[in-house]
Amino acid sequence: MPHEARAVVALKKGAPVEVLPILVPDPGPGEVLVAVQACGVCHTDLHYRDGAIGDEFPYLLGHEAAGVVEAVGPGVTEPAPGDYVVLAWRAPCGQCRSCRRARPWYCFNSRNATRSMTLLDGTELTAALGIGAFAEKTLVAAEQAVKVDPSARPEAAGLIGCGVMAGYGAAVHTGGVGSGDTVAVIGCGGVGNAAIAGASRAGARRVIAIDLDDGKLDAAERFGATDTVNSRGTDPVEAVRALTGGHGVDVVIDAVGRPETYRQAFYMRDLAGTLVQVGVPAPDMRIELPLIDLFSRGGALKSSWYGDCLPSRDFPVLIDLFLSGKLDLERFISETIVLDDIEPAFAKMQRGEVLRSVVVL
Repeated sequence: MPHEARAVVALKKGAPVEVLPILVPDPGPGEVLVAVQACGVCHTDLHYRDGAIGDEFPYLLGHEAAGVVEAVGPGVTEPAPGDYVVLAWRAPCGQCRSCRRARPWYCFNSRNATRSMTLLDGTELTAALGIGAFAEKTLVAAEQAVKVDPSARPEAAGLIGCGVMAGYGAAVHTGGVGSGDTVAVIGCGGVGNAAIAGASRAGARRVIAIDLDDGKLDAAERFGATDTVNSRGTDPVEAVRALTGGHGVDVVIDAVGRPETYRQAFYMRDLAGTLVQVGVPAPDMRIELPLIDLFSRGGALKSSWYGDCLPSRDFPVLIDLFLSGKLDLERFISETIVLDDIEPAFAKMQRGEVLRSVVVL
């Protein structure tokens, strides 16, 4: 029997979101019903609202969430009802060509629930990133619900589900930051600061934070940045080179995802350095670089999808780091809000006033 729940829905492109009653079906084979306890407000939700990701409206927004499993469908042995979980928008299938090559973080057939949540009139909703967690309840594939230590409060734990994992993984997994490396991070929002925390924990000897906002740069220092550069009045490439003996850094992480920041990241690398793009660009953005520079500078240009993570492996590890005081998730939380405050939270995010607004249900 379907469950009625309040949820945040984007009915049409660019329009303000609405809080509406929806119907969430009982879990079918391989699915679980989750009572959402907290969900972070991510830029990706805004991209969905504005039609920058797709046009399959109406969208059920929200994906950076933690909650408790209420029911499981046939064939599900893990998680179990009562388990405390963080939701993952990538859940490797174990069968595709990438999974068979032991690269499940690139899975080409990521698991999602097969049954749709709907409005009360039966209109099917597209769950953002296959989750749809700005809702009192949501339906996901069992593999998307990763069991973690319940000692971590949901406001903090849910952040592992997207922004923190994306940034931390961009540094540690995609960028391969190691002991003694020099690192620059462009953009000190939630993802960028998670990359700074990851690079610092991985042993980088210098982590340079770059942003246009002095307040964000101050916050970056608390996440582990050793140096800061305000690029509003300073050439960030020259500043990074000045801080690294004229060479540039070993790894640059672009957490903004614009052509100008990508170009800056490309040229602030040391020879044979690595560029990791984790900021999501708009579909119409283009980049042009001299081919001779691509050849002569060498190194690696990488995109980081979800921090190249394996949720079943990495979520519990990051939660354990949080509980042991080695990863300060609480510092990412700028405010807690209710479902009806999502639209103002989007505006605050666009103005750069918050790292994360977190909906508490």
